[in-house]
Amino acid sequence: MKKLLLASAVSLALVGSVHASEGSGTYDFDNEKDHQFITFKISHLGYSWLYGRFNDFDGQFVYDAENPQNDSVSVTIDTSSVDSNHAERDKHLRSEDFLYVSEHPEASFKSKRVELDDDGEADIVGDLTLRGVTREVTLDVEMLGHGKDPWGGYRMGFEATTELRLQDFGIPMNLGKASETVEIIISVEGIRQ
Repeated sequence: MKKLLLASAVSLALVGSVHASEGSGTYDFDNEKDHQFITFKISHLGYSWLYGRFNDFDGQFVYDAENPQNDSVSVTIDTSSVDSNHAERDKHLRSEDFLYVSEHPEASFKSKRVELDDDGEADIVGDLTLRGVTREVTLDVEMLGHGKDPWGGYRMGFEATTELRLQDFGIPMNLGKASETVEIIISVEGIRQ
C-alpha cells in the first residue's frame, strides 16, 4: 500500500493536461498536509470498500512546461503512518503480513519518464519501492490547477491514480480474490521554490 501511495503522489506531480509556461519550476509538497492526501481503497470480501491513508509523506516535483521530458517527481512515505481509522487493523497493516514497517519504514517513488497523449493527459512511469520490492508502475495524472496563492507564493496541484497487486510487492497476506489489488489515489499540492 505504501508503494501505491508513493506512486500516486509522484504521478500527480509530474505532468498535467495544461502546460502553462508561467507554472514551470521546482515544487515542494505543502508541509501542512491539509491540502494533500495519499489514500488507498481495497475491497473487503467483495462486499464493501476499505479506505485508508498515509499521514506522513514528503516529496518534490519539477514541472517544465516547455520541455515535459524534464518533468520529474520523487516521493517518500512513512509507512508507519498508515491510518485506516481502526487501531487494531492499523497494527496489523504495519506487521509482517502487510507493510512490515519494522524492516521497511519507508516507501518511495521516483519517476523515470512522463508520457503525454494527444489530449494532453499524462502518465508518469517510475519505480515504486514498497516493502523492499521495487517495481515499475504507471500513474494516471491530471493537473488540477496552478497559480498564485494569497500568501505570495505559487502553487500547483495534481491528482494521480494507480492500481497495485499486493503479491507483486511481496505482501504475503491472502485476502481473497476480490482483494488482490489496491487502488491508490494521490492528491498533492506543491509550492514553487
